Amino acid sequence: MTIWPPQKHDMKRPVYLSLASVILRAIRAGELTGGDRLPTHRDLAFELGISVQTVSRAYDELIRVGTISGQVGRGTFVTGELAEGTSPHFYLPEEDRSSLIDLSILKPVGDQIHVNHMRNALLALTENLPAQVVHSFRPANATHTYEVTGRKWLKYCGVDLHGQSVLITNGNTAAMTVALMTVTNPGDLVVTEKIGHHTLNPLAQYLGLRLAGLGTDNYGVNPQAFQVACAHQTVRALYLMPTGLGPHMSVMSVARRQELIRIARQHDVFIIESDAWGPLQPERPTSFAMLAPERTLYFTSLTKCLMPGLRVGYLVVPDALSAAARNRHLVTNWMATSMMVEIASRWIEDGTAQALVNWQIEAACKRNEIADACLQGLPSLKSSTGLHVWLPLGERDETKFVAAARQSGVAVAPGAPFCIGDTSHEAAVRICLGGVSETELLQGLTKIRQLFLMQREPSLQEM
Repeated sequence: MTIWPPQKHDMKRPVYLSLASVILRAIRAGELTGGDRLPTHRDLAFELGISVQTVSRAYDELIRVGTISGQVGRGTFVTGELAEGTSPHFYLPEEDRSSLIDLSILKPVGDQIHVNHMRNALLALTENLPAQVVHSFRPANATHTYEVTGRKWLKYCGVDLHGQSVLITNGNTAAMTVALMTVTNPGDLVVTEKIGHHTLNPLAQYLGLRLAGLGTDNYGVNPQAFQVACAHQTVRALYLMPTGLGPHMSVMSVARRQELIRIARQHDVFIIESDAWGPLQPERPTSFAMLAPERTLYFTSLTKCLMPGLRVGYLVVPDALSAAARNRHLVTNWMATSMMVEIASRWIEDGTAQALVNWQIEAACKRNEIADACLQGLPSLKSSTGLHVWLPLGERDETKFVAAARQSGVAVAPGAPFCIGDTSHEAAVRICLGGVSETELLQGLTKIRQLFLMQREPSLQEM
């Protein structure tokens, strides 16, 4: 039975997710391949008896992860690529992934303690909910009282503000978008680690930015590579994940940071510092925001270090850029969600946030111990409190390894989406440790080890 084109009886609620699922399965089955043109929104809506808006939502989901692309005046096409997030079907109906051990999505470890804290927070709000949480509509009025608390959290992250402004955002992605929009214009060049943030590629495309990957070593971006890039063309911003967050989990020394800052000052380059894990990383070097406050835009959030549902982030910008950043935040997000910011602020003030960070560090250490045992002898990269493992595959085919893992019931993220710009990359997968139970993690890592050590025997169909 063919998957494509979809039939009316294939559609389940929510319909847009069901349609996205069908398209993705058709791509994986080879019924849709790179370059194939998809039906127009209107034609597919008519064929399936659904609204045009539903088709648009399905297409948007697939565009967001890079599986298809929309070209103005030409139509919508299959890209032939499966970006991070498509491997585990993160947007598919639950029944399609219920038996899958999902090690592809980077999440903190979650347990009943997080549910209990959130329930208690919501109960407390029923007793003394501030009126501003309900009625505030202008960002300055809604968030001003929370900035003092936000600065306390930033200090806990090692950023003690002097002459810098702070914006409260709906998590890291919103902060990252505002930071890029604040210091760049369409056509500008942004440089970053050659194996870096998977969201940066599509975001740069949407913003009309050019993106180039720089050579790295065990301490992150190589200063000479940065100097060469600046000498040959105008670089507007340097985007970095210097404190263990990147795929390779390298932690940049203070000396390396200072050298990059020297070059950035010489060529008037802004620095965007992503610190999404916040205080999860022990023995944190001095941040770029403290070493070069006049040109650094720093962001962190509570999403990765506390719980996914607490989408509250903090973006630090030089005062000279404060108005520009607030304007761009206004037109892209308007304001952070007051309810979440209220809960976050209460937790920061009463110590709950710090306690949950300590809990997360302990849980992450246990997960890494499991990974150490399961992946012993394999060329994996990890840190003691990190939330993922980077596993180079050597001569193995990355796409086939990811597919084989999924066939065995384990989803991992392919390395390709982390490759920045046109730079080639070694075959690898990212294995996340936080989104499943310890038992599932053990089972998943055991299967990955078996796949890695398996001597590949070609299929008779390949001969």
